[in-house]
Amino acid sequence: GWCWATLLGAGPGRGELLFLLLLLLLLLLLVLLLLGCSQPLVLRRRPGQVGYLRPGALPPPYPNGWYRLLDSAQLPRGAVRSLALLGEQLAVFRTQDGQAYVVDTYCPHLGANLAAGGRVVGNCIECPFHGWEFRGEDGKCTRIPYAEKVPDFATVRTWPSCEVNGMLLIWYHCQGAGPTWAVPEQREVATKEWVFRGQTEHLVDAHIQEIPENAADTAHLTFVHGPALLGGSDLRYTRSKLWDFIKHTWKAEWQPEQEPNKHCSRLLLQHTATIFGKHISLMDLSVSARQVGPGLVFLLFEHAFLGRGIILQTVTPLEPLLQNVVHTIYYQKNILAIIPKFILRAECIQFERDITIWNNKQYLPKPLLVREDSSIQKHRRWFAQFYSKKSTRLPAQEGLDW
Repeated sequence: GWCWATLLGAGPGRGELLFLLLLLLLLLLLVLLLLGCSQPLVLRRRPGQVGYLRPGALPPPYPNGWYRLLDSAQLPRGAVRSLALLGEQLAVFRTQDGQAYVVDTYCPHLGANLAAGGRVVGNCIECPFHGWEFRGEDGKCTRIPYAEKVPDFATVRTWPSCEVNGMLLIWYHCQGAGPTWAVPEQREVATKEWVFRGQTEHLVDAHIQEIPENAADTAHLTFVHGPALLGGSDLRYTRSKLWDFIKHTWKAEWQPEQEPNKHCSRLLLQHTATIFGKHISLMDLSVSARQVGPGLVFLLFEHAFLGRGIILQTVTPLEPLLQNVVHTIYYQKNILAIIPKFILRAECIQFERDITIWNNKQYLPKPLLVREDSSIQKHRRWFAQFYSKKSTRLPAQEGLDW
């Protein structure tokens, strides 16, 4: 009766009725989501599912740093996996004692693929062609079934790797130099104080530098990420008047860190939202995004009522213009699973808006910037540390001044 009276002009105004209807819709959505909250949220995007066109620009070189290969759970004991990334073909295997190793995938004997039929023998990987065994620790061939002696030079290239925060990572350096910094461990993930609540995966048709550079581009936050989440990720419709009553406001500050962590930078984000111009304090959110090298980001969430958690973002170049981006969320055990799953889904929508831009843009070595864009140039100077003099570069690029 009250709703009919409102529609006929009595009681609260129409804006308040729309607000009530919105709350009812949100409650219905929460009920539907709660029905499936017992399982982690898993979302995989294939090429072409986000955005409309493909870019034609050539990239700068691969940066040096740590990159995610796969989740630790994807490599059980005794398993061998074949992976292609950073222009390399790799064989990844785990011994029965739990140690993971990464080596070049092709046997130096006659070129067989060690990951295609190869098996784990002790701490070695056995070639499926002639049974040569290569030690995971240093790549040394320890056994040739039909030979009396193993030549000292019979080795396969090994790659520095580590397992942190539930991931297996590899160190890449264009000149073969060893790691210059370590991947930080998130204490709450290691102690299982925070638990896995979901993961999304996207393929992005852009160079890796475009993705972290977004952190310094604070001007795009209002334009791209200001419209309501309900507007979705397709940029043709995010600014629809239908969702104009909800606004997201972002305040951001990006800064590089100093020695001994010059390979890191921080983005501090403050999010607020308004509905019909009224501030909704429940949606206030603080985010600290720490970039660690070119391919890792730690996004720490903190909310007054909804607790704390983290999204681990990893960016791994599969090809010069093809990035595998994974977001994995861990959250407090005592918080309903629907909360982190909603946060991850909301982050996914915002990220797919960026993908539409990246999939269609061109990298400009000398962009036209205004004074308010100064952080972008500052970020490029910071990011240049991940390239070496012998990094592969375009013919037109003679230096790192881009």
